[in-house]
Parts: sequence; structure tokens; C-alpha cells
Amino acid sequence: MAKTKVAKKKASAKKKAPAAKKAPTKKKKAASLKTKATTGSVDAFLDSLDTTRAAECKVLVEMMRKATGAEPKMWGSAIVGFGNWRYEYDSGREGDFFQVGFSPRKGALTLYIVRGYENHTDLLAKLGKHTTGKACLYVKRLADVDRSVLSQIIKRGVAEVVAGGKA
Repeated sequence: MAKTKVAKKKASAKKKAPAAKKAPTKKKKAASLKTKATTGSVDAFLDSLDTTRAAECKVLVEMMRKATGAEPKMWGSAIVGFGNWRYEYDSGREGDFFQVGFSPRKGALTLYIVRGYENHTDLLAKLGKHTTGKACLYVKRLADVDRSVLSQIIKRGVAEVVAGGKA
């Protein structure tokens, strides 16, 4: 009996009709950037953090304020950004973003340098305990890194954005 069931399954699998071809779809409009500047209070956001993380964030605020000459703004509900950067992709898509920023995530402080970290390998080698993504630098605690080196990375990142170019 078991052999019969197997044979029936194989036979029915062979009888399936070919999949219908999908009709061509229109090109989708480029998605807009989800993270946008808000009117939220940076001070209120930092005050909502535990005291250790808030103290680390205040150090980052001073480093980034000094590097950009700009005051901090909330971007979305959990990112503090500095300065303005008007970007344009080769596709023609344009938008506004911050030059440098950070977010006190649960696992690590996440620092955003929008042009990425590939030109910072010399400084990253001296930084201390960290990991990176394309445009993110993850630091568990500021005590794990050399703050002087971190400040240099932030300044260099801002300089790259100010120098311009397409995203």
C-alpha cells in the first residue's frame, strides 16, 4: 500500500501545469529615507537613558558638536545627528541626512559616519575594542576605546562628507 501512495504522489507531481508568466510590473518608485530629522528634544532623550550610557552620550555630543560646529538634532526616535548633508545617488535620488551621529543601542553605542569607514583603517587599528558595518561603528563602552582616536575618526568622517561627492 505504501508503494501505491508514493507512486500516486510522483504521478501527480508530473501533472502540474507550468507556472503562469508574471505580467511585467512598473518600476517601483525609490523608497524615501525612513530616518528623518524630528523636533524631539535631544536632552530629554539623553535624560531617559541610564546614567552610565547618558554620560557616554554626552561625551559623544561634545565630540560631534566640535567636529561639525552644529547642534545635535533627533533623527527618528533614537538617533542623535549633527550637521546637514545633502546627498545625491547616481540614480538621481536626493535627500538630506546628518553628517555624523550616534545611537545608544542596547548592545553598543552605534556611531554613524555616512561615508563609511574604509578610509579609516589606520585609525581603527588604534581605536580599541570595536566592530564596524558599512557606515556604523559599534562600541560597547567608551572606556573600551581611545577617545582621542575616536575624535579623529569623527573629524575625518565629517571632512569627507563636507568634501562632497555622490552617495
